[in-house]
Amino acid sequence: MSTTPISRWLHLVVVAIATGFICFASWLPMSSAWALTQIRLFDVDYKECPAEIAEGTVTSGGSATPANCFIVFGKTENKSGKPVNNADIFGRIYDANNNPVMQNRTRLGSIDSVEPGIGDFELRITVSDLLATPLKLEQFKASGFVGQVRR
Repeated sequence: MSTTPISRWLHLVVVAIATGFICFASWLPMSSAWALTQIRLFDVDYKECPAEIAEGTVTSGGSATPANCFIVFGKTENKSGKPVNNADIFGRIYDANNNPVMQNRTRLGSIDSVEPGIGDFELRITVSDLLATPLKLEQFKASGFVGQVRR
């Protein structure tokens, strides 16, 4: 099947128009539902899980090994003036010997909704019982979206 010069020309025009539209659309202001909103996390600390939550805790992966359960908690600060939904929590956790607790992973969990102003958060983590405590919690922050987010 051969193409005529007119059909090739028409194809090029359609591609050029589509490319131009995409470039133009990228310059338009984003909807607030698409804008990532930063949430400051501070006064971050941890405590052992209550016995009823921690019972039978194991690490995930190829082989289940005993683990310790901890609740990471702290304060949130949302300066956007609007609730932020589905805020991902990022941070680094090290054991007492500076070994990373969550290998190659900085996203630790999420907060369903962060109201404007100062609030609280909690996050459950499991740590291999082979790692020494106390844990070191560093570079904690969160980010999410203002408006409805589909999951």
